[in-house]
Amino acid sequence: MLGHMKLLIKWLLSAAALLAVAHLYSGVQVNNFGSALIAAFVLGLFNSLLRPVLVVLTFPVTVLSLGLFLFVINALMFWSAAGVLDGFEVVGFSAALIGSLIYTLLGIIINSALDRLFAR
Repeated sequence: MLGHMKLLIKWLLSAAALLAVAHLYSGVQVNNFGSALIAAFVLGLFNSLLRPVLVVLTFPVTVLSLGLFLFVINALMFWSAAGVLDGFEVVGFSAALIGSLIYTLLGIIINSALDRLFAR
């Protein structure tokens, strides 16, 4: 039961993080909290299903770039989610890169806080 609660809170906070990204950076736009909830869900799906495949397929490029290509993969996930959703827009690839960096930083903070809150 505690795991479900943590997942629900993470989803809500991730949606709030998307709204924060839209507020902090003009290249990302989120219409409302409902759109942010859907976008956070889709981003979570893309990051759990598509990202690992892309990481494996681009491993040589990632090694040659000393891991910096992972930022490109994160931006592609962010941009792709915006491409399939209404109410969540990213202006271009550079906006996706900056937006995904901000979103990732906020995600790290959220995960850290939730790990402390739900420590066993």
